[in-house]
Amino acid sequence: MSQHESLEALRVRIGVQVPLELLEAALTHRSFSVENNGATTYERLEFLGDAALGCVVAEFMFLEHPEASEAQLTPLRAAIINAHALADAARTLNLGPSIRLGKGELTQGGQEKTSILADVMESLMGAVYLTHGMHAAREFVLRVMATQIRDAVELGAGLDWKTSLQELVAARKLSPPRYEVDVEGPDHSRTFTARVVIEDEVLGHGVGTSKRHAERSAAAQAYSSLVAGTAVDADAGTAVDAGNA
Repeated sequence: MSQHESLEALRVRIGVQVPLELLEAALTHRSFSVENNGATTYERLEFLGDAALGCVVAEFMFLEHPEASEAQLTPLRAAIINAHALADAARTLNLGPSIRLGKGELTQGGQEKTSILADVMESLMGAVYLTHGMHAAREFVLRVMATQIRDAVELGAGLDWKTSLQELVAARKLSPPRYEVDVEGPDHSRTFTARVVIEDEVLGHGVGTSKRHAERSAAAQAYSSLVAGTAVDADAGTAVDAGNA
């Protein structure tokens, strides 16, 4: 597939008509630019996209939660505007293979690096904003970040289940949680299944489209089991990550 055809296919996946030259810039890492006569990188678009993302998410949380205080809204926003959440959205759109990297960065797995994927996701948001304005940028952000937004809204204060579980286990003087993760499926459509083991007993299961989602879901189930004073049998049903149900 030619570069032009690849960009056209990506425009279909992201669902927004962005000029090909701008889209190409949004996918260009500095390492590629260094090796190719100073090609325009995504850094300026990333700057713009970061601003648009912050505005859209802040507005959404403000309007959707009219009774929430600033202290309650801040962690919800942070759960969406972070590298891991942005990289997860980028993987859903399968952006990795389209990112233009220098040879060194490419051989080091740059197309799967969380930091690079997150940067490109923001640069795409900037490209959409620059092309179509804030209304289109808002629609794009809310669509591509729908899973992360749903996670934040549904989990609320329990967003960081792994930390919450670790603190609970420490307070009860139990052995630290151990996570075991299996992965199935092709690179573009992987399914992760996690188990959390405490004191040699499986206390939680989780399934997600990323290792992070699966482990977080398993931690949430284990936390509930410990609080309720019940144990989850290793053959029991699997908890599905709320963001991927």
